Amino acid sequence: MTATQRPLAMVTGASTGIGYQLAKQFLSNGFDTVMVADGGEVRQAADSLRGLGGTPTPLQIDLADKHGPGTLHSAVSALGKPLEAAAINAGIGVGGPFIETDLAQELRIIDLNVSATVAIAKWVARDMAARDSGRILFTSSIIARTPAPFQAIYGASKAFVQSFGQALRNELKDTGVSVTMLLPGPTETPFFGKAGLLDTKVGSEEKDDAAQVAEQGFKALMKGGRQRARRITEIPHLGPRREHPARRRRRSVRPAAQRTRFCR
Repeated sequence: MTATQRPLAMVTGASTGIGYQLAKQFLSNGFDTVMVADGGEVRQAADSLRGLGGTPTPLQIDLADKHGPGTLHSAVSALGKPLEAAAINAGIGVGGPFIETDLAQELRIIDLNVSATVAIAKWVARDMAARDSGRILFTSSIIARTPAPFQAIYGASKAFVQSFGQALRNELKDTGVSVTMLLPGPTETPFFGKAGLLDTKVGSEEKDDAAQVAEQGFKALMKGGRQRARRITEIPHLGPRREHPARRRRRSVRPAAQRTRFCR
């Protein structure tokens, strides 16, 4: 298959973890693949995947910046061929009690996990719907299924992605565009270190393999329709191994009737 005949895919958050492995799946299956990340390491990631079948195109774009999704749209359009598949995967998190975590970091989580997801999905879905053809994969998380103490903003952002993706799937059900949700459990990626969660129970325990999660997501995406890829795993406890002092103080001043506990 020549370069002009190969379909085009895009993966955001593609320099490491699940995103990197998703890009590997696309390239190994004959897709030219746009690999997007905010750091320069995306170029090294793309170089490591050359020769698999498709051609990787690395783009260093900060999607949390308000201009980032538009810059990405322009760059993909400039390639001159339609986007057949999009894995909207980029996401960040931060761990800790909400009353102590940094507001700027949490607003950046919303900018990337929520705002950028919507902005990218807007032009991707419109373009695909106009052609009546395409596949969209959202990386949600199993954390989207329950409130997430000590990851309140990250958990809420993934609940948004899950709800948004399911709604979009319904809206596009009578078109040639499929929408697939990937709900990974704890996966071996740099996420836990970047989010400051290595000292938590889930951060220190054995996790799923990113390559297997990505393969599962890719296969579900290619099946299309209502197929969902989901790691079957227990919803993890994301708090610290020892009870945080703020939590002890809160429990000491709140009446028992007002306390709510979330089971795994």
